Amino acid sequence: MPAMLPVPTDDAPRLTDVLGSSAASLGGGANAFGLPAASGVVVVLVDGLGAANLQARAGHARFLTGRMAKRDVIRTVLPSTTAAALASLTTGRLPGEHGLVGYRSLDAANDRLVNQLSGWDAAMVPETWQRCETVFERAAAAGIDPIVIGAARYTDSGFTRAVLRGAEYRAAASIADRFSAALELLASRTAPLVYLYVPELDQAAHAHGWESDRWLGLLEQVDAEVADFERRMPRGAGLLVTADHGVVDVPSHRHVFIDAKADLVEGVRHVGGEPRFLSLYLEPGLGAEDRGALLARWRAAEEHRAWVMSRDEAIDVGVYGAVADEVRPRIGDILVAARAGIAYYDRREPNRQAELMIGQHGSLTDDETRVPLIRGGVFRRD
Repeated sequence: MPAMLPVPTDDAPRLTDVLGSSAASLGGGANAFGLPAASGVVVVLVDGLGAANLQARAGHARFLTGRMAKRDVIRTVLPSTTAAALASLTTGRLPGEHGLVGYRSLDAANDRLVNQLSGWDAAMVPETWQRCETVFERAAAAGIDPIVIGAARYTDSGFTRAVLRGAEYRAAASIADRFSAALELLASRTAPLVYLYVPELDQAAHAHGWESDRWLGLLEQVDAEVADFERRMPRGAGLLVTADHGVVDVPSHRHVFIDAKADLVEGVRHVGGEPRFLSLYLEPGLGAEDRGALLARWRAAEEHRAWVMSRDEAIDVGVYGAVADEVRPRIGDILVAARAGIAYYDRREPNRQAELMIGQHGSLTDDETRVPLIRGGVFRRD
């Protein structure tokens, strides 16, 4: 068992409670974050805006950091990746229950890895692969009006069908357009629960790094839009700003190629997960002794800079929360989560475009798992 796995305790404030608490506030009900009653709620998720990233650039986001106290930091899910985190946000469940356990996961029935954001097809039906009822479905049944605001290209994607079902989808092209749409919904709808998605910072981080001028300019834009939005919100409405994960920059000289050591890939059928949280799926016929030996080799090679664990060990310590039997095969037999500032790649991959990414996430470090929960409107703390 790897030592000191940073798995949040069951009572830690989590991303899983954000939408459910927001919905409860619309009826004045008790909720995990103690949010007061609101006439409408807007939850803004800024993809990739980790608490450490925001705090490190505080001078460029004076509104957001001015509102973020130490207690306004929560934990995302593990692995700290968009597919798993957004599914947890919108269902209120951890990955072991909803079933989206990483960026690329095993579809055992078809012996293939599937991209959980964009790889949906007829063999992996969104409405059943993601196993849980959404907060939007529960909210609509309670008389709340759930609406999602995002880019047009996501309107009817497989991922949208998996994690946003039960909500009306409102397409808006720019960040400014999305906030304008949210204002209109607060003014025109009764008890609206609005989820506003901002992917631009994450996209810039992957392409240029979170320390780039491009990322910084987008942070300034988001900060200004949120500040202006709060000033114009109707009295009685609540605002939350959060994220799905943080980001660490990994330059190319910090790439680790797992195929460089043949004994680390012998017996591995599929290399899934993401560069900072590998999910290794072993050959079905590999015996228990050989599986144990492979795990031991990975530990000997990488445990000085990564958490290396078996599937059973990860489940036992709660990395994925409670894991349904149906979800268990989607988790790798061996998991390698980067602790140092590295990223793992396999040069045998037919498409090596991922190696061009600078900003990375997915692992268990604080920089990747701590995210803000900033309160505005009627939710603002005194």
